[in-house]
Amino acid sequence: MPLNNDEDFLKDYLGKTVGKKILLAITDNSTSLLSVRGKGNVIYVRLQRIFLGAGKEVWEEIAGFVRNKKRHMPFFRDFAKQNLNVLKKDFKGRINIKTQGRYHDLRDLYELVNKKYFNGEISCPITWGMKRSRGYTRKRTLGSYSRHTNTVRISPLLDKMTVPKYFIAFIVYHEMLHADMGVQEVNGRRSFHTKEFRRREKLFEDYGKAIAWEKRYI
Repeated sequence: MPLNNDEDFLKDYLGKTVGKKILLAITDNSTSLLSVRGKGNVIYVRLQRIFLGAGKEVWEEIAGFVRNKKRHMPFFRDFAKQNLNVLKKDFKGRINIKTQGRYHDLRDLYELVNKKYFNGEISCPITWGMKRSRGYTRKRTLGSYSRHTNTVRISPLLDKMTVPKYFIAFIVYHEMLHADMGVQEVNGRRSFHTKEFRRREKLFEDYGKAIAWEKRYI
């Protein structure tokens, strides 16, 4: 599934999976997360907006529920629990997505990386992060992946004409690896950068060039 903050894509996905016409309404209702009712060959689906940021497993369960009111939905429930803090903070149901920067478009890079390295199977929104104050540049986080919102954020510090696309693509790839691999257990401790993670990281086509550029300019 591609970048999944597109309501039309999700409506088409449900329609093809269920085999009926889907009328999808995205809501800001924090008490009724998902409701389904059918009339003839048309199914009306109401879904809380936060699920636009869900992963493939969640959407497969949603499709199963729409098809036959399947009740066993562990991935759906886990995603809802992880994001309840977002709902409670009156987030207005929206993940603020901004892919077009001044010099670089994250959507194009995301889709290229997704297709080339993940067979198009990663399904998480990507966005430029918020700009920080000038004094915040001492510790530079170039990218991050939040499992709670299933979102990749890239530092706006990289949205410069002098930053090569291959380097931003490498940061995008790094964070998408986190989305793909999750948190691993090593000797009873949580580890984000395991040996397997580092091995896969080096599969990036411009890995050596990206690391050299980072050491020189970051």
